[in-house]
Amino acid sequence: MSDESGHIVTVGAGAAGLMVARELARAGRRVTILEARDRCGGRINPLAAAEFGYEAAGGAEFVHGEAPVTRALLAEAGLSLQVIEGTQWSFGGGKLSREAPHDPHKAELHQVVKELKDDLTVADFLHRYFAGPQYESLRQSVERMVEGYDAADPERASTLALRDEWMDGGRHMQARPVGGYGALVDFLEAECRALGVAIHLGSVVSEIEDDAGGVVVHCRKGELHHGDVAVLTVPLPLLREIVMPGLAREKVAAAADIGFGNVIKILLRFERRWWLDRQADLADLTFLLSDEKIPVWWTQHSAEHAVLTGWFGGPQTTSLAGLTEPELIQAGLDSLAGIFGLSSDGLARGIVAARAINWAHDPFARGAYSWATPQTRKAQGILAGADGSAVLFSGEALYRGRDMGTVEAALASGRETAAVVLKGRR
Repeated sequence: MSDESGHIVTVGAGAAGLMVARELARAGRRVTILEARDRCGGRINPLAAAEFGYEAAGGAEFVHGEAPVTRALLAEAGLSLQVIEGTQWSFGGGKLSREAPHDPHKAELHQVVKELKDDLTVADFLHRYFAGPQYESLRQSVERMVEGYDAADPERASTLALRDEWMDGGRHMQARPVGGYGALVDFLEAECRALGVAIHLGSVVSEIEDDAGGVVVHCRKGELHHGDVAVLTVPLPLLREIVMPGLAREKVAAAADIGFGNVIKILLRFERRWWLDRQADLADLTFLLSDEKIPVWWTQHSAEHAVLTGWFGGPQTTSLAGLTEPELIQAGLDSLAGIFGLSSDGLARGIVAARAINWAHDPFARGAYSWATPQTRKAQGILAGADGSAVLFSGEALYRGRDMGTVEAALASGRETAAVVLKGRR
């Protein structure tokens, strides 16, 4: 395939798929995107502004760390970022307190993890270095961060991959795109269409087969798309559901060494910010951590929207797998009632809008985002390898930087994959 010709079929119109398509179309390639949903964006899931009073997010919401690709793209789109400033609170022992309680062994954790040479799972790391009863609160804190923030399983998660996060307490700089990630998706989609990219919504890919040096991509409704290359940007669990040629199928087997976690996200819009009645100094509340069933909550500070967003991530989300959306919303209300010492029925009466999204139940995601095991870097190399195959893989799970599982990871991976195709090293 020469640099001047070729048709690329991209599977998935999330951040990675749109980025792959735009970069290839800019270089003059003919690109078709096949998207199973009736919208672009994937795990970026904008909710109607009329519902929550602003462009709320049912999926990705934050920009983590430096995120150079995301920031450059936002600037190109004329969009801005709002850095999250305010105070984190914790609820424990029946009371609310600013920030998390200080752990006397935190400096020791930092020193040990800084000197760690060989990777271990988090569970093995804690067992080896912090097994004593005096470290119980430290172990609980680390496990809570791994499960809740990273949606990861301590029994499988890589300690070295999480080292930087632990060193700053998991609070490296965060921001939100003004207008939400939906505006960025709209920009990328418009760019793709203007460049001639054909975007087919409602096209669920079922099979990819070799075809005279290229591929034929089959969709469930009978569509066939012939291409020189297929780029798969779907979430990891979906790779196992697509029939593929032998070499691609062998590469997909490596995905088992990349973790993939779930998140339940609950958005509750109230008539007013009633939490200020409990404590006036909660006016600058950003994040609130607790041991309630829905353990993490945040506001839209510094905006004064009367919205609280609940977050429950990691393997323990399976305990709520059987709950319907109304039942998840009730679980959220019960958790807030427990934190603030209020009646959940009373809180319910003040609700204007409510949504609960269990990403494990989404048929085109099967979960939220990826995380690293000690074997993940090798697996990423196998999946992202340019080995002459006409089937390539891209997406947040293949990003080798610090923040796997983020929009930045998806965008950066998409750009890298496009570069591989353009160099002719498919």
